[in-house]
Amino acid sequence: MILKKHFLILAASFVTTGVAAQVPEDALRMSWNPIRGTARNMSIGGVMGSLGGDIQATFVNPAGLGMFKTNEFVLSPGWSLYNSRGEFRGTDAKSDKNNFNFGTTGFVFGYNTPYNKWTNKAISIAINRTADFNNSVLYRGLNDFSSFSEQFAEEFANSGLPLDIGLPHSKLSFPTSLALYTYLIDTTTIDGRIEVVGLPQRNAWLAGQNALLNQENEIITSGGITEVALGFASNMDDRLYLGASLGIPIVNYKRTSTFTESDATGNADNNFNFASYREEMTSKGIGVNARLGMIYKPAEKWRVGVALHTPTFYSLKENTYGKMVVDVENYFGPGNGLDSADTKTLYSNGAPDVTYNLSSPWKAVLGGSYVISEVEDTRMQKAFISADIEYVTYGSPRFANSDLNYSSDYYSEVNSVVKDIYKGALNFRVGGELKFHTIMARAGFAYYGNPYRDEALKGNRMNISGGLGYRDHGIFIDLTYVHSVSKDVHFPYRLSDKANTFADLKGNTGNIMLSFGIKF
Repeated sequence: MILKKHFLILAASFVTTGVAAQVPEDALRMSWNPIRGTARNMSIGGVMGSLGGDIQATFVNPAGLGMFKTNEFVLSPGWSLYNSRGEFRGTDAKSDKNNFNFGTTGFVFGYNTPYNKWTNKAISIAINRTADFNNSVLYRGLNDFSSFSEQFAEEFANSGLPLDIGLPHSKLSFPTSLALYTYLIDTTTIDGRIEVVGLPQRNAWLAGQNALLNQENEIITSGGITEVALGFASNMDDRLYLGASLGIPIVNYKRTSTFTESDATGNADNNFNFASYREEMTSKGIGVNARLGMIYKPAEKWRVGVALHTPTFYSLKENTYGKMVVDVENYFGPGNGLDSADTKTLYSNGAPDVTYNLSSPWKAVLGGSYVISEVEDTRMQKAFISADIEYVTYGSPRFANSDLNYSSDYYSEVNSVVKDIYKGALNFRVGGELKFHTIMARAGFAYYGNPYRDEALKGNRMNISGGLGYRDHGIFIDLTYVHSVSKDVHFPYRLSDKANTFADLKGNTGNIMLSFGIKF
């Protein structure tokens, strides 16, 4: 599929500098993630804007901690099964991956203050995998429109550097340096003008045609964001609840991608056989955020809650290894076309680390709950239904320079693109529970809206969940299954002089979560 040109010119307006490689997708990756929590919370769709009474409130609306009157410990292991399908220029490809994960785990300490109008208070210490990056994506197709070598030719042409420039150079990203080193890009004369072109397109352009290329992109990601949080809440007469939490998210992300492009014409003498670029990127860091919340009971059976999440302010360090293998057939004479280079070819000790700062979006949550047989003794409650509306400012993340070796202009350009291609979106969650003495049955639904401004880009995530719970004598066990369906897009490369092609991604994830807990 090809995106409208006016969008692409904007999206490709930034140029990588040296080894810096932050792109708009990095901002979305850190913020567009469905709620992950305890098995109980996930079974009801992640609803926690007004419900309370679960340690997951620490990460959604900390005011809900004020409903605890005893102490509690909970442990939430899980298992995820990922399956994705990529559609690229009319061709489908599938990939899958499975892994262990965990949901919200930790302690809540509730205590009474009977001689104070704030009759109850609670403190939580919790850890949660707030984002799971484990995934595998594969797409392939036949492309007669563009070549991934064009992005490198474009960057080099815009740099104004001579062809015999020493490498590496601060004006060139290392993938472009590798393309230059292996002669994936070179100069040629077109209509009397010397231009920088990609070898896959060179002969085709001279003949007034486009190259015909088989393209494949495989992306394997792992890691996640693990957040440690401290929450506090207070309860006024079981009517008004106020709470706050401080979170310290720890980022550990790894991406291995391999893009391969090969000649589909069958011509063994057109100076291009194939090119492959493999990149291994790791990103690690730490951040800080805060959440404020309030829950109010206008009547015994009703609860209304609001919460505000500040951006997370991350400090990140990134390192990238890249290797390019190219076969330009007889471009330098018979048997001389195969060449390869990697980042160690350019940097004796490998590419240096890049450090930068990133702020994530704001979030606002509004929730409402109806509890049947609402009494102070929760053992007498029979059922509830609850819903949340969440607004996320996906266009507000900002990158900032923390490395004096790189220009802040680069990050300004990326921020401009983030602002123009992403928008604020609404997320919806609804769930409920029926209680049969010591056994509970639960179900939920969640929808996470499209963060892209352009109508050609379709992105959303939907969760359907169900589970069972057991509670008796201070011990509880919850089992949940969540089925997630997602739509997204992926650009293998971006160009500024023509419309870009992208893949439509569809994912299906099964998540099994089990929570064990004890009240003491």
